[in-house]
Amino acid sequence: MYIIFMKMKNYGDKNLISFKEDELIAQKGTYAPLVDAMRRYKDSPCTGFHIPGHNRGQGVYADFASLMGIDALNIDTTDEFDNLGTLFPSTGAIDEAQRLASDVFGSKRTFFLTGGSTIANLALAFALTKPNDKIAIGRNCHRSVLSGMIISGANPKWIMPKKLDDWAIYGSLDAKSLRKCLEDDPDISLVWVTNPTYEGVVSDIEAISHVCHEFDVALIVDEAHGCLWNFSDVLPKSALRCGADAVVHSLHKTGGSMTQSSMLHISKNSRFDVHKIEHALKLLHTTSPSLLLLTSLDAARAFLSSKEGSTAIENAIDNALYFRSEASKIDGVRVLNSQSAVAFDVTKIFLKVDGLSGKRLESILELDFQIEIESASDEGILILSNIGNTKAEFDVLLDALRKISISNYPDLAYLEGIKFMPLTAPSVVMTPREAYFSKKERIKKEDAIGRICAEVIALCPPGISVLLPGELITESHMPYLSDFSELDVLVK
Repeated sequence: MYIIFMKMKNYGDKNLISFKEDELIAQKGTYAPLVDAMRRYKDSPCTGFHIPGHNRGQGVYADFASLMGIDALNIDTTDEFDNLGTLFPSTGAIDEAQRLASDVFGSKRTFFLTGGSTIANLALAFALTKPNDKIAIGRNCHRSVLSGMIISGANPKWIMPKKLDDWAIYGSLDAKSLRKCLEDDPDISLVWVTNPTYEGVVSDIEAISHVCHEFDVALIVDEAHGCLWNFSDVLPKSALRCGADAVVHSLHKTGGSMTQSSMLHISKNSRFDVHKIEHALKLLHTTSPSLLLLTSLDAARAFLSSKEGSTAIENAIDNALYFRSEASKIDGVRVLNSQSAVAFDVTKIFLKVDGLSGKRLESILELDFQIEIESASDEGILILSNIGNTKAEFDVLLDALRKISISNYPDLAYLEGIKFMPLTAPSVVMTPREAYFSKKERIKKEDAIGRICAEVIALCPPGISVLLPGELITESHMPYLSDFSELDVLVK
């Protein structure tokens, strides 16, 4: 999809696009209004008496300035200055950038966020739920969804995804499990699903959406790790095209924007009040949003919808397929594929090596081969085939795996009994909000068995909850709490 803007826009006294820029747009087939506005800001310095106080890098520690580069510091600003526009309410170049993103992703409204997808989940919970509302949520959700429940006072009703026991990770969420949950509790007013899983396993969102419509409940999909899906028919179909009411995308994870930048999309046929969600975002979002982060979202959208972006996505897919094929030929290396999971995103590669835990394999790759992977768990490691990776980089990784497979690396004894992916079913005693605001005390972890948890325990990555306020602490939780010596519990 290519967007060509040839007409002149005017913000205040400044033309948004010059004739030269029109030529550039026609050549590239894309247009990034916020990128252009920031370029004009950089090229038109003025005497400033406003935040940020470093004044275009003049008041910065020298080593940091050298590390960052003066150009980056020069455009480190916030909204409201130099006709860049504002975020809430959205105006100027920021507003146009959001509208272009909405067109590309096919939403009714798209919001740019500088607090990651966490701020989207918090705002959705704040805007759409209230005390004692019953919300059906997949247990593999990100901890920010639960933080939202604590804010709003809603009561999560857990749906346990399928477990891929051989891989020690969660699989897909079954539409049949959701149907049973809604049949058992007709008071459920909202369904919140995470798709794909952190490791790339994909649920059937069309089937889940059909169940939601049948029971007349709205559907939110945290599609943080699926922002590329809109741009390739080879990848799974985005929830925005499957009937979801709201969808969250972490553009910074795989879409090429800067860390901490995300988008929240409200679908064209959404049941939600857009103004109510915008108001919640305004209350929770920073009042000094970074223009660097906002501009990176505009740039990511422009790139992904361009010919160059399409090629980069195709390369990411091709590299992933190539690596999957070659890695499967290495003795002792196993790759998660369609035989293990119903469906998955090919660009997210979860693999394991016989005789090594995921954590041990991660340390070997990092220490002996200077290779960093996305994450490691009990059984395996997660590798991302990104739009910035090359085939040569995957050859380096393949060569390392071949050497590891014949090197007889010992696993480490200290990892015995320690687990990293919480696959335990919760025993809920009270709502997260009720427990969070109850009187609590901090005790030794060993003394916490049989007590009620008073804190959110969810290590990132992947941010899936081990324990939440209001849940009973049992012996089964202990292997996941190796990093804790004390826990917050409710006073008896």
